[in-house]
Amino acid sequence: MHQVPPLGATHDDESSLLVRLRRLVLSGDYPPGTQLAEVALAQEFDVSRTPVREALKQLENEGLVEIRPKVGTFVRTPTQREIVELFELKEGLEGLAAGLLARRGTTPELDALERNLDSSDAAAETDDTEAYARLVHEFHWTIVLGADNTKLTEHYERLMNQLAYHRIVLRTVQHPGRIIASTGEHRAIVEAIRSKDALGAEFAMRDHVAMSSREALLPAGAGRNTVIRSEPAAGGTDDDHEHGRTRGHTHERTPA
Repeated sequence: MHQVPPLGATHDDESSLLVRLRRLVLSGDYPPGTQLAEVALAQEFDVSRTPVREALKQLENEGLVEIRPKVGTFVRTPTQREIVELFELKEGLEGLAAGLLARRGTTPELDALERNLDSSDAAAETDDTEAYARLVHEFHWTIVLGADNTKLTEHYERLMNQLAYHRIVLRTVQHPGRIIASTGEHRAIVEAIRSKDALGAEFAMRDHVAMSSREALLPAGAGRNTVIRSEPAAGGTDDDHEHGRTRGHTHERTPA
């Protein structure tokens, strides 16, 4: 059985600056709108500005950040159209994966999916949204890897990084009743896979992803904009700067 990759993982070196920055963006530690200052990042990761600049350029190529000349680098907020298009791809790839896994018959992935469902039920009962979001990541990746299709996995990896899906899950599980509904949809998918019903598994997965897409497009509540900078905000004091520091960053928060 293939091992589920950690959030933000790719074929890059796990210890590389690129992977670490990507993971911070995908996890929501650097929320959309966050300004990423090269100097602050270089200080935090104890590197020169050159590898920071190279990593940010790669994240821009992946669609995760936006580099604005003479302004700065910011974590991108995907447009509604981008979210719709990426979810359409996700629906197709995951539907295909579920069908392929069902055709394979009894595999170690089935037992892993059953354990995932039990853990998801426990997370739902305690309203542990962080744990549930991690289990969602594990559930979908287990199915994709269980399809045993290398090209499918490669395309899916790129898609999930572009979609920043973990951030979406963390937001949508706050919607009333979504965790319970999502767990029920997961069970329907697993039942079809265990029954070797390839079409049923594909349709169940497509329906689940379509529902997730609708949830993702619901208007978000009031949020916060965060700026990571190496200098105090204009008009701010050194005391303000010091009290805003988190992990070597200065965070300036204003109501959205």
